[in-house]
Amino acid sequence: MGAAIAMQCEVVAIGTELLLGQIVDTNSSWMGERLALAGIDSHFQTKVGDNLNRMVLALRTALARSDAVIVCGGLGPTQDDITREALAEVMNVALVRDDAIADRIREMFEARGREMAENNLRQADVPVGARVIEQVRGTAPGLICPVGQKVIYAVPGVPYEMTEMMERSIVPDLQARAGTAATIVSRTLRTWGLAESTLAERLAPRLEALDEQGEGASTIAFLASGIEGIKVRITVKQPDAESAKQMLNAEEAEVRALLGDLIFGADDETMEDSVGHLLRTGGLTLGLAESMTGGLVASRLTNAVGASEWFRGSVVSYASEVKFDLLGVPEGPVVSDEAARAMAEGARKMLGADIGLSVTGVAGPTEQDGQPAGTVFFGICMNGSTDATHLQLPGDRDRVRQFAAISLLDLLRRRLLERE
Repeated sequence: MGAAIAMQCEVVAIGTELLLGQIVDTNSSWMGERLALAGIDSHFQTKVGDNLNRMVLALRTALARSDAVIVCGGLGPTQDDITREALAEVMNVALVRDDAIADRIREMFEARGREMAENNLRQADVPVGARVIEQVRGTAPGLICPVGQKVIYAVPGVPYEMTEMMERSIVPDLQARAGTAATIVSRTLRTWGLAESTLAERLAPRLEALDEQGEGASTIAFLASGIEGIKVRITVKQPDAESAKQMLNAEEAEVRALLGDLIFGADDETMEDSVGHLLRTGGLTLGLAESMTGGLVASRLTNAVGASEWFRGSVVSYASEVKFDLLGVPEGPVVSDEAARAMAEGARKMLGADIGLSVTGVAGPTEQDGQPAGTVFFGICMNGSTDATHLQLPGDRDRVRQFAAISLLDLLRRRLLERE
């Protein structure tokens, strides 16, 4: 085997429906992830409609900057399935019908007792010099098309047909061409409480150290995720899965040392998952009272697996009278720290919980109780004391409510961490 090279593979998705938003391009996302796991760099993904000239341009552009291209879609039997024609033009060869493929397509229709339209045989047309990836789940075969020292792979757009060809033929072929097997893995640390720029300042020492290490070092990227906070993605590339895991764990430890309790979870772990874990390990139960969020916090909490172990329930006290009559809130303004404290105490007592949590405020667009839109008060009753916290949140009505929900859960998370 020759010396390893840095193989770069690009993905080109075919279909006007992708450009119009009629179909979400999940294929490219899946291929990007699979290429990374195989240690194949993929720096570009392109979508192009069912137009021969534009498809040829997209393929030539991809070949100019990458070693390999995977084109997905446009291999079916209809007149707008012209990927084969585009490939033949890029290769500067003719299309020739493969009789063996044609016979197999006929046999498939016969076995299913269906009449075959003649245009199905277009799927048996192969550019001269291309190798066929045999189809085992449908009718349209895949193609491996050499273009000089580079290669274009063509796969059907049907996801379960595409994934099978990727696993069986394309990924092994790419790794063989690269002359090595490598693994690229990532971990995403989820944070709440700081803006992206401030988060970057916290991580500046580590970012500078990685930059000095140069090629082969871990990489850190920031992904702003709106009401779910800022995600910090760590990516490493190593020759094998075990060394990649070790390097990833080591880098995660470096980042956690700098960010501390700003991190509430990793990868798919949500804020409610984190809160649930802390409540469960602490043997504590939670009662909730919501006003402006209208049940959003309870909905998030019950999304967590095993929530019935620690979540007693919620009172959605939207009307002021409900706050007064059920939760014991004193008569007066309901958007206040006093109301938030009383709601938290009422929720704890009424629901028989160890901890009471509450939220009241003004989602907007108009003010209430003399408070402007975006005003939020949180109450928390635990460890024999009750506190209230005030925030002024930005955005429209929906964003204020969503920000309030996750901010309340983060308040509880931090208080639970203080107990440990």
